[in-house]
Amino acid sequence: MQTFAEISAARRVLELPETATMRQIKAQYRRLLAKWHPDLCGGADQQECAARTRAIIAAYKVISRYCSEYEYSFAEEVAQRHLTPEEWWLRRFGNAPMWQDEKGEEE
Repeated sequence: MQTFAEISAARRVLELPETATMRQIKAQYRRLLAKWHPDLCGGADQQECAARTRAIIAAYKVISRYCSEYEYSFAEEVAQRHLTPEEWWLRRFGNAPMWQDEKGEEE
């Protein structure tokens, strides 16, 4: 298990915000590799590109390990914390009469 400091350092290397989806993490990893890979970085210093590439790969491994070991909760109360605004509204107010037109249909 990695420490918070290791995870946070890896997040900074990958230039990730404090919250990100796995899709965003992978996209950022690929973007950074395309920028810094020694075969692709053009006229830049090859040693710097190689060092950055190694750091990006190591950081991605730390983040990937953290994500794969993360324990997900499928409990209803946890899932409700992540409702979309529309889902929250429907769950809270549902088909209340005040949200319907004269015909009893939702507006």
